[in-house]
Order: sequence, then C-alpha cells, then structure tokens
Amino acid sequence: MLPVREADPRVAGGRAEPSQTDEYNRTVTVRAFEPKFMKVGVLTAALQELTPRDVRDTDPDRAIEDWIQFARELGADTIQLSAAPHPTEADVPPAAMLDPVANTLDLRRPFDAARARRVGQALGAAGLGLSDIGYFDNMLHENPAIRSKKHAFMLRVFDAAVLLGVDAVCGFVGRNQSHSMDENLHDFEDHFVPLLKEARTRGLIYRVEPCPMPGWTTGDSFHNNIAYTPGTWIALHRMCEKHGVGDQFRIHYDPSHAILMGQDSRSIFQYLRETGYHFLIGGFHVKGQVINGRGVAAWGYGGQTIERGDWKNGRPSTRSDDQLNAWKKQTVLAEHELPGTARHDPLAYLQNRTVDWLDHQLAARELLELDVANTHLVVEHEYPKARIQDRERLKPILQGSIAFIRRIDEAAACMYALQHEVLPAQDVPTQGTGREPYRS
Repeated sequence: MLPVREADPRVAGGRAEPSQTDEYNRTVTVRAFEPKFMKVGVLTAALQELTPRDVRDTDPDRAIEDWIQFARELGADTIQLSAAPHPTEADVPPAAMLDPVANTLDLRRPFDAARARRVGQALGAAGLGLSDIGYFDNMLHENPAIRSKKHAFMLRVFDAAVLLGVDAVCGFVGRNQSHSMDENLHDFEDHFVPLLKEARTRGLIYRVEPCPMPGWTTGDSFHNNIAYTPGTWIALHRMCEKHGVGDQFRIHYDPSHAILMGQDSRSIFQYLRETGYHFLIGGFHVKGQVINGRGVAAWGYGGQTIERGDWKNGRPSTRSDDQLNAWKKQTVLAEHELPGTARHDPLAYLQNRTVDWLDHQLAARELLELDVANTHLVVEHEYPKARIQDRERLKPILQGSIAFIRRIDEAAACMYALQHEVLPAQDVPTQGTGREPYRS
C-alpha cells in the first residue's frame, strides 16, 4: 500500500506543482543493463611443442598457424604470441627456466610483410585476434654484449608487432645483477628508456609483467626484475615521463606475483588509484599462485636461501639441472595456478594466499582506468603438474580454464553494471561492504 501524503500547506489544495520533487513525481533516469566483457586469450607458451621442432624449424610460421587453430578449439578470443630466441641462441638454457619458454614467433629470419599476411589470414579464418606479442627477457643484463643481443631481438619483436597490427609488446624490465636496486634506476634510464623511444617511433606500448623472477640467477637476490611492484612502477614511470615516453610504459598485471609477495589485487589497485596511477595497468595475465603454508613456516616469503643445489663446490653450478634449483626461492613456498584448477578456499583469499578471481575482475572495473571491452585477459599456463606437452591431454584442461575465466569475467561485469550503473541511476543503494583494500 502506498503511504498517504500529508498536504503541503504551501500549495493550494495540498497539490504540488510539477516542478516540485518528491517520491511520486521526481524524474528517474533508467539505466539499461549493459555489462562489458573483456577479451579472453591464451599465451602460446602454454604448449611449447605444439608443432614438432623439425617441422617448425624449416617452416617457422607453421607453429603460429597451428596455435591459432588450437586456440580456436580452446574457445579463446585471442592469442598472445610468444617470442623468444631459438633454443640454440638462448643465453639461459630452457632447462634452467621454471616456466615455459616458446619461440612460437621465430625471428631467426626477418619477419616481413609476406609472413605477416600469412599469419593474418590464419587469424581471420579462425575468427581470432592477436592481443600482443610477449618476449620475456632481462633487458638490463649486466653483460653489455648479452644486453645488446637481447635489445636487438626486442627490436625485431617491435617490428613484427607493427606488421601484425598490434599496439603492444609485453615483457620484463629485468635487472643489472652487478648493481644495487637504486643503481638499477640509472640502468633503466640509460638502457631501457631508449627501447621505449624505439617503441614510441613505432606507435607501440611496452607492457611490463611484474614478476620478481627470484630464480632467474643463482645469486641470493629475490628481486631480479625491478618493475615488480607498484612502488617501482611509479618510480619508473616518472622517469619515463621525464624522457617523453610515459605513454609507452604500462603494466601487464599478473595477480600471481602479488600473491607471492603477500599482496592482493584490490589493495594494489586501490593504491594505484590513490596515487593517481590507476591508468598504468593496460592488460592482464590471469595466472594464480597458491601459497604453501608449510613452506612459509620453513622459509618465510624470501624462499629457500641455503642448500638449494644450484651451487656446487662453493660456486654457481654450470649444469642447467642444478641452476633450476635457484627457483626454490619461490617453489618451496608457492605453486603457480592455472585459473580454475585450485580448490575454492575463502580462507586463503582472506590470507592473500591465492587469487579471489571474482573480486580481482570486479576490483579492476571499480578501481582502474580501463577500456574494458578492449582489455585482454591472457591465460598463462604455468601450473607445474598440468604442464603436459601432449595436445589432446592438455586441450580439455585449457578449455576448462578459459571457460572459467570467461564466466568469472561475465559475472564480475554483471555485478559491476548492476551495482555501479543500474542501481545508482534509480537511487537504489547496494548492500553490504564487500572486500576492503588493505585488509587481510
């Protein structure tokens, strides 16, 4: 039953004029329910040897065509094309790396317009897009000759990106191991800013994945990619602005690295917003991290510091299998998650020991400055126990993870549209508090 209105003595007969507002005659702007979804893709390093090596070495773009077809079968919208030096040219042996390395984009031969057309035709036939190209290497290597080689390869990646019509390249900054972290700011200015200037001339953005890369070397440093956390992102961006390349430096956010350092996405996004840098994140790797409480009890978040096995007879081992043990700085306390494969654990969310995927996607919309419909969610498969180099066995696993992320993003989009657009337009409040930043 509608409430009985009291007569307004200021209006004859108790009837309000149309210009006056109350709960009966105010104008309510009805907002349509229009959720905006992100684009879901997959990094082609998920299956390094999809195309047999003897086939792809003689016909390098066959690997890309095969991956495009595979991604279509997985239900992806896009692929992130993995580039890396050929295994015969790498300075770090693939066997010494924790995570998959793939030269799906083979750049031993120049990537020219004819090769780009072939890739473009394959993408068009499959109805897929290309989010960006990923080349993950140490751009601040302390050895000038090695650093120069990596930079030359990165420039070839830039040129391939232009020919393929994408606007971004994804990679690391890295670290000069012979210098302190503060000294690395100067290394960034001297050696990385010139790369960003090259990106600017090509109309490209460089999106940095913020992994600290603790096992990248056999030394004791945990932070081997200096762009690993918001504090350093902001310091580096300020330096970029000084040199006119601020628009080229962005972050390809990956929540697994935040979890590794005891952080959570909502707090990171809130911090960026409060400091005026909520524009910095331009894309996402969707990869989780599951923290092992027993490992934390033994070693803390700094990881294993002694008797790892990467040193032999008082010096770093030259054997790849031994060098892999340097990653115990991370693996004793954490394991990568392929989204959807870890058990649902609300207590772990509260302790920042795994990713709350729904809140991750909701917080991104609430706190960051994003063009949501043109933002990429790239599934990066690094769950060790499911790292299967068998197409048919891996296929349903990746299908399930991609489907999971798509549904999570759709749910977050619906929540955001309902709570932040539809309800406010009709003066209806949302309920409760939700997850708060800085609270654990």
